[in-house]
Amino acid sequence: MKALINNTFEIDLSKPIDISIPLTNTDANPIAWYIEKPQIEPVRFGDWIGKVSEGSSTNFNNIFFNPHGHGTHTECLGHITKDFYSINQCLKEFFFTAELISVEPEMKGEDLFITKNQIEKALNGTSPEAIAIRTLPNSESKKHKNYSNTNPAYLLEEAAIFIRESGIKHLLIDLPSVDREKDEGKLLAHKAFWNVKDVNNLNADARLDCTITEMIFVDDKVKDGSFILNLQIASFENDASPSKPVLYSILNSEL
Repeated sequence: MKALINNTFEIDLSKPIDISIPLTNTDANPIAWYIEKPQIEPVRFGDWIGKVSEGSSTNFNNIFFNPHGHGTHTECLGHITKDFYSINQCLKEFFFTAELISVEPEMKGEDLFITKNQIEKALNGTSPEAIAIRTLPNSESKKHKNYSNTNPAYLLEEAAIFIRESGIKHLLIDLPSVDREKDEGKLLAHKAFWNVKDVNNLNADARLDCTITEMIFVDDKVKDGSFILNLQIASFENDASPSKPVLYSILNSEL
């Protein structure tokens, strides 16, 4: 099945490229921010267990998880503001032009980071609505890694400013955060991308309709280039939601 996006881009809906990481209750689930793995278990009422294999007519599970620490998630600026903002209210459109780029973070001391120059060079003058950053090397371990206390790579503030000033509204990355794991609460890249100048008194030009998606995974077989992104979230009234970003190759952009 083919579809037209804004009467400009043709995509094949039968060939989605899912770049999300599924959430499980096993040790294979990725983890960040010093928490335990998710819990998925049947409801219990006395002797009754919500599990068909235990005699119930249905499987009836509770799920306990943290969207920021347990896999692919999309967040709005409510992640860092005193006042409440919901991803379900901030994200109102779901299809975007997107550029997939691959970047090998630079090293200084014990830190790995992504610079403005790297992003600018990889974009090569393009101006998409969304950017998906695949870090190199691109190990399959990203889908199962416990990131806590590992000082993962992150985005420099200058890179986040460049992304914002380029008009990119949706930032996706295969790291647990765009900021350094231990940064004394500065959150420089988050604040720069959303243009948040004061978390206690939100400035009028803060970017309410922009999102950050972390902990994606893009297989090596998917080549850098232009795509259409479908950014899917669950309808949580929360600063973040587990999400399912899906890329579609563009078949014809000159219709």
